Amino acid sequence: MFNTYSEVRGVAAAAGTAFNTFTTAKTVLPAGCLVTLEPNFWYVGRKAIVNVRGGLSNIVTTPGTITFQVMIGSIVVWTSGAVQLNATAHTLLPFWLRVDLTCRAVGATTTANLMGMGSLSGIMFTLTAAQVDAVNVPGMFPVPATAPAVGTGFDSTAAGTLDFWAGFSISNIGNSIQIQDYYVEFPN
Repeated sequence: MFNTYSEVRGVAAAAGTAFNTFTTAKTVLPAGCLVTLEPNFWYVGRKAIVNVRGGLSNIVTTPGTITFQVMIGSIVVWTSGAVQLNATAHTLLPFWLRVDLTCRAVGATTTANLMGMGSLSGIMFTLTAAQVDAVNVPGMFPVPATAPAVGTGFDSTAAGTLDFWAGFSISNIGNSIQIQDYYVEFPN
């Protein structure tokens, strides 16, 4: 028998800002949620679980897509890919995202990488365009909807800031995201 523990960092103590009218992905975390990872924090097999809960709004006509990203500094170490939004308008309805990351390689420059897979839930997400609430069945979606692959390489020998970004494909005041709950768990 061996001892294990779970370390939790970056806990959201309050609701974040509601961000709208943007397309380029940016941090959407409440203040104080950034997690600074010390040099050599990662080792092969180390896991991180990113938990995000919030409200999401989308427009009715051509709602577009949203992309979620887990970042280390300016490097996208995991992405959901473009997730289709429902063609029924919604105002800050709840969504839930869990991303499981496992370190596959460590090293300097761009040698380190993480394998990540996620699950996403919310009535505003659909598998195909033009779906509306009347015919959409909310459920749990695997993200990304592609073959599993490691994210972009990063330098694990340097300190890095773990962050969560989002970006819409259509800039509109009706496309909005607000993080209500966020934390990162390191189970080993």
